[in-house]
Amino acid sequence: MSSAAFPAPRPVLADLVPGSLARDAALVAGAALLTAAAAQVVVPLPFTPVPISGQTFAVLLCAAALGPLRGSLAQGLYLLLGMLGLPFYAGGESGWQAATGATGGYLIGFVAASVVVGTLARRGLDRSAVGMAAAFLAGSVVVYAFGAPFLAVVAGVTLPEAVRLGVAPFLVGDLVKALLAAGLVPAAWRVANSR
Repeated sequence: MSSAAFPAPRPVLADLVPGSLARDAALVAGAALLTAAAAQVVVPLPFTPVPISGQTFAVLLCAAALGPLRGSLAQGLYLLLGMLGLPFYAGGESGWQAATGATGGYLIGFVAASVVVGTLARRGLDRSAVGMAAAFLAGSVVVYAFGAPFLAVVAGVTLPEAVRLGVAPFLVGDLVKALLAAGLVPAAWRVANSR
């Protein structure tokens, strides 16, 4: 394998912030809180137990900015704090029942998607609009890969029905989120590099 096929890891936006362990702890906590705040932006859909929310955008944006380790730790912290009773999940939900309910697979998927998007950012995909959009879409696929099967089991429906309920209604929104990220993250790099 050539080194061009697997470029060396590059800094992510969070690496531009001075500090080390204290910085990382603050960034992880901040990303968990940002995800919790974005989860309160909810549009319920009458035909599915999965609402439209701002969570996924916050999750994937934080992963691109923090990288795979800090990003996944942030989502793990978010998942844990919600399970412990803080009203962090979509619409202020919390507790074990919410974490293992119809949307539980998506919550677990946030952790895995953070690893994927953070790794792609470390490979430099966060520097261009096309790369960032691709990373965001890859992260969305990972979230659905966990969310839809989990929804099928919890709701007692087939996987195709779970995809109809928990994936299809959100695809246009995911494309919009990917386009927003494609503008925001590379723009942040341009600002950072102009200093």
